[in-house]
Amino acid sequence: MKISNHRVEEIINFIKGLKLDQKFQKEFTKEKIKNILYINESLTHSSANSEINYENLEFLGDAVLRLIASDFIKNKYPYMQVGERSELRSHLVSDQWLEEVGKKIEIKSVLVIGNKALRDKSANATIQAEATEALIGALYESLAIVEPIKDWLIPFWEEKSKEVLADPHKKNYKSALQELTQSKGLSIPIYKTIEIDKKHDNPERFFCNVYVKNRSIAEGSGKSMKQAEKNAASKALKYFENNVIDQ
Repeated sequence: MKISNHRVEEIINFIKGLKLDQKFQKEFTKEKIKNILYINESLTHSSANSEINYENLEFLGDAVLRLIASDFIKNKYPYMQVGERSELRSHLVSDQWLEEVGKKIEIKSVLVIGNKALRDKSANATIQAEATEALIGALYESLAIVEPIKDWLIPFWEEKSKEVLADPHKKNYKSALQELTQSKGLSIPIYKTIEIDKKHDNPERFFCNVYVKNRSIAEGSGKSMKQAEKNAASKALKYFENNVIDQ
């Protein structure tokens, strides 16, 4: 893949902004062009280059991410049960978490995306998440060790872990609602979701109403059907804290 001097400088500055351990910064210079090319590949969407793009590095990044997230949880929460570790890890490697990291490191500013994908606002979040995962893969290809990557990600995991563990439902509101209704002998929650706006960037594009025993319990909105249903389930759980539905 050909790469301009301007692009090389752009990538070097981007890597500096990640604040990796100083001793690893020297692995991303003009003299280490192979590593720069790995990073550039991780920041290239298939719409811009059908042959050399982030898909392969995303696959590698997924494996690296799961490994170091598992190690982080083992060291941070040594007395946590295996099932709880697995549940927490699902949040620490999720697309939502990857998107959040991508936004914080401003990965969008250095992504190479074709015009068609660039116009598809509904794909923005997915592309940011995928590229962030590919970046993890590119860092591993460049450094061949996981420690500096783990050290870089720990602050993001610390923040997310506190958020998840402080939530009694661990963010799994739909599962929690179903378990609650079943424990009370009620019917399984029914979600009725409609699209109220065609604009992909509208945070309230979808509207959801959740029903239990044919009774509307709560409403929720979101930029996706999944998010709207999740928000509705969260509100339904709060409803059941103060209300009772007869069997």
